[in-house]
Amino acid sequence: MRSILLTALALCAATATAAEPRPFSADDVFELEWARSPVISPALTEVVWVRTGYDRRSDRPRGALWVTDVATGASQPLVTGPGSYHSPAFSPDGTRLAYLASEEGKTRLRMRWLASGREAVVADLDSTPRQVRWAPDGTALAFTLFTPGEGLSLGKAKPRKPDDARWADPMRVIDDLVFRFDGRGYLKEGTDQVYVVPAHGGTPRAVTSGGDGFSAPAWSADGKTLYVVGNDGPRPEMDPIESEIYAVDVATGARRALTDRDGPDRSPAASPDGQTLAWLGYDDERRAYQQTELYVQGPGDEAPRPLTADFDHSLSDLTWTDDGQALLAQATVRGQIHLVEIDLEGTVRTLLRDIGGTSLGRPYGSGDHAVKGTGAQRVAAWTVADPNRPAELAIQVGASAPRMVTDLNSDLLDHIALPRIEALEVPSRLDGLPIQAWMAIPPGVEANGTAPLILEIHGGPFAMYTPSFAAEIQRFAAEGYVTVWANPRGSTGYGEAFAQEIDEAYPGPDHEDLMSVVDAVVAQGWVDEKRLFITGGSGGGVLSAYATGMTDRFAAAAVIKPVINWFTMALAGDIGVVVSRHWIRGNPWENPQKYFDRSPIRVVGNVTTPTLVMVGEEDWRTPAWEAEQWYTALKMQDVPSAYVRVPGASHTIAARPSNLVAKVDTIMAWFEKYDPAKVSSAGEAEN
Repeated sequence: MRSILLTALALCAATATAAEPRPFSADDVFELEWARSPVISPALTEVVWVRTGYDRRSDRPRGALWVTDVATGASQPLVTGPGSYHSPAFSPDGTRLAYLASEEGKTRLRMRWLASGREAVVADLDSTPRQVRWAPDGTALAFTLFTPGEGLSLGKAKPRKPDDARWADPMRVIDDLVFRFDGRGYLKEGTDQVYVVPAHGGTPRAVTSGGDGFSAPAWSADGKTLYVVGNDGPRPEMDPIESEIYAVDVATGARRALTDRDGPDRSPAASPDGQTLAWLGYDDERRAYQQTELYVQGPGDEAPRPLTADFDHSLSDLTWTDDGQALLAQATVRGQIHLVEIDLEGTVRTLLRDIGGTSLGRPYGSGDHAVKGTGAQRVAAWTVADPNRPAELAIQVGASAPRMVTDLNSDLLDHIALPRIEALEVPSRLDGLPIQAWMAIPPGVEANGTAPLILEIHGGPFAMYTPSFAAEIQRFAAEGYVTVWANPRGSTGYGEAFAQEIDEAYPGPDHEDLMSVVDAVVAQGWVDEKRLFITGGSGGGVLSAYATGMTDRFAAAAVIKPVINWFTMALAGDIGVVVSRHWIRGNPWENPQKYFDRSPIRVVGNVTTPTLVMVGEEDWRTPAWEAEQWYTALKMQDVPSAYVRVPGASHTIAARPSNLVAKVDTIMAWFEKYDPAKVSSAGEAEN
């Protein structure tokens, strides 16, 4: 009888759920799935991709390899198991699939023979290989691998240590300028180098050595040369963005530089016929932001030839078309990621406009694509950006209509009341410059001036938000906040001049852009002007802190992993040399006033806004002492404030789903604590 009653209750609950969509919850974050890293078989018949979701036990993203039939769109699992599987790569003849497997605390390079389903470990390595690339004849694989080195050793005394003694750890001797890095902690002695290994398995062999390390291997058409990226100049640590492209003889390791300008040259790609080399880069003018351009050099070119001088958008993910007549790249364009085709005369044609969806926390532009074949047989596969879904996989053959071939989240999100996403374009109150923004309007919220607002600011600051699905935005909206995110000047995707508007002026005019967006939302009648809140991480943390020093319009603020003092950032952050060389353009001891003038700490005396400050305990990009300076200054002035340290977290606080959930819930709890509507309601209830 009890089981029948429980079944009836469950059916009633299911019916109610179907009829009344519920809000997006913290628990739902763990159920999200997304597609990434598609690769197309040489026969153009299959697409292998990574189906990714959050694993509750490990509290990490975990991937499995799936395969989709191009003709039918049908998908099935290919490689699953207790580990995480990613970075698939078809052999040139399509008979094998190389991929990386993270299992038992190690990352292995594995090989799968597709006809038989048999597998083998190609290389069992001490560190994680990256950028795995097949040789054109399928006999070998190249990859980048960290290679240990010898550091400076000091001290000669070595007293006898009893076998069962518990002595202190040995002293760590450091003589490198950069000795810790975000996500890697204190760096081990050594550099990245490029290796090759037989495709059937064997001992990896280093083909590069020395310099500041080498990476990004790309094979020549004849398989005799690897093009790599590195910097073997004197004191490379003093110019960390500098890199050249080198040709390395695979047999002997002999190396020669192909580029020699001051500026980063990267992403080498050899044409299918081996006659022309393409790459990305720019001439370094020591600006905070400079647009990436595409260059080629072939047999008839005496010097590298720029192809994108008239295309004012940065490029990435460079590949050749199979016929060698053009190049493909992703371009950031006004809140979208486009796939563009650039022919050898510099003509740019847009092929796709909706790549994205792989940034699950905040709505950054991030997505993957693959293209193979020519003409009517050309197959494109990509992750699709959508306001209401994480990345799904789409496939297009020739000029036919694209097809969405996955549906990873309808089982969850079809039963959830999602916010409505509306686009805005707001003239800046500073100078009328148009600023693109988006607004998530929670279900049931009307333009009656009563809802609370959260302004969420992106980092970078040279980055781009998009109108794509983001768990943090969804959680804010689920709790009734009208949530707004924008691309103020300094953002990428709007041309080099737009990004350079904050060169030597950050934070500053971008603050005016963001306040203009808030003004516009208030003017539309959506929100209560007394219930405005502000948050942002990294570069957004800089702007959140700065905003509270420039205005008291916000009821509360959450300043996440900020830079507060450019002096300490330049001398102790992991990219400090970039700050001094390209952003401030001078050393702190040479022009301390310039550093102070750009630092939010100079306006902390104006702050009255209740402020939550949060940072990862292992954040070396914007280290904890940056957040602590802001928190301490607020406390000294008796401004309501709290300081949250996230154990084990690097700059990417939300890399683990439990931290993503906790981060957002902590922010909302702080905002609720100082929400005038909630405070007044609580007071009325007490009376």
